[in-house]
Amino acid sequence: QLQAYGGGLVQAGGSLRLSCAASGRTFSSLHMAWFRQVPGKERESVATIDISGGRRQYADSVKGRFTISRDNAKNTVYLQMSSLKSEDTAVYYCAASIYADSLVAAWYDYWGQGTQVTVSS
Repeated sequence: QLQAYGGGLVQAGGSLRLSCAASGRTFSSLHMAWFRQVPGKERESVATIDISGGRRQYADSVKGRFTISRDNAKNTVYLQMSSLKSEDTAVYYCAASIYADSLVAAWYDYWGQGTQVTVSS
């Protein structure tokens, strides 16, 4: 089970940190990722992190602004978002995969409920 939280309303240029707590499975054996979705559009990848935390991947649209990290002792993955833009407004989902740290949503078996991020311009 994944529980995402930390969303909210922030002004453009501001920062926000999302957290996702995992339970029910050994967190250290899961590749983790963040995706986001705007109503009427497909879910898109944001960032991934592998089991060890040593490999991270980002969508081009967030490179240099977002940072994904994990704390295996706390069973939690984070998404630090900076220099936020109005186009970052979306529902953000955390996801877990036992197979791969892919930017493709189909690889992920477990999904959190989503947390809303709204960036005002």
